Order: sequence, then structure tokens, then C-alpha cells
Amino acid sequence: MRYWLMKSEPDEVSFDDVLSAPGQTVAWFGVRNYQARNFMRDAMAVGDGVLFYHSSCAVPGVAGLAEIASGPYPDASQFDPASHYHDPKATQEAPRWISIDVRATEQGRYLPLAEMRAIPALEGMALLQKGSRLSISPVTRGEWDAIVKRLRARGA
Repeated sequence: MRYWLMKSEPDEVSFDDVLSAPGQTVAWFGVRNYQARNFMRDAMAVGDGVLFYHSSCAVPGVAGLAEIASGPYPDASQFDPASHYHDPKATQEAPRWISIDVRATEQGRYLPLAEMRAIPALEGMALLQKGSRLSISPVTRGEWDAIVKRLRARGA
């Protein structure tokens, strides 16, 4: 089992949106970075843990826990000329971009980025490194455990 941090802008898809979706599952679409795509295509497996992270918002942070709920499949938005994520170079025969389904598993309390920066066990976390901008990044078991502990600490 592997662990991942996946960033989503809450005005596009929030953790609450996932919780209210049928089966508490949504398609993760719109990834247009090759390294993040490769993680989805080549490294993620059903059941892997996901830290669902709200980015590009007033208070970025981990909004909840999720899991990978499907194998990779072509991202339909790449074929839609009306989509912000349209890729004119992608074809049905040779798709360039991947989607994967993500299922919410636990909400917990919101863990802001500022608080994450103060946790010694997270000092090497990819998210906290200067210049880190990937929408998907691997998380170590130690980082996962440190974050899950804080998400489950009510009233902290």
C-alpha cells in the first residue's frame, strides 16, 4: 500500500463534494502534469491512501482522508473542446491524460498547511519543500501517520 497527497481547488472539487457524491467517489480529472499523470498511471493502486488537500484557497490544508477507488482510465475532459482541460493533441486512440477515481473514507478535522509546517515528522514532506507545485505527490508512511493522528485529534 502506498500513500499520496492529492491537491484539489475546493471551488472545483472540495472534500465535501466528494462526501456528497454517489458512493462518496469522484473522478480525479484535469491533471496536466506528466509526473503527476505518471503517478496515477503507473504507481497508484486501488486501496492506496490519499490525503485530500485543498489548495489555492484562503487556508490550504488537508481536508480529509480518501482512497484510490479505481485503476487509471482516459480523462474524458481532454477530448471535450468546451472543457478548460481540453487537449487538442489527445485522441481516443492515443489519450494523453489519465483519470482515477477517489473515494472519501474519513473527514476528521481540517489540518491547515501552517500547522503542517510545525510538525517535525513532516519536515521532509514533498508538499513542504520550496518550489513544490505538483498536484499529486507521494507520502511516506511516517508522514501519513503524523497527519492522520492530527486529523483524528478532535478539538486540537
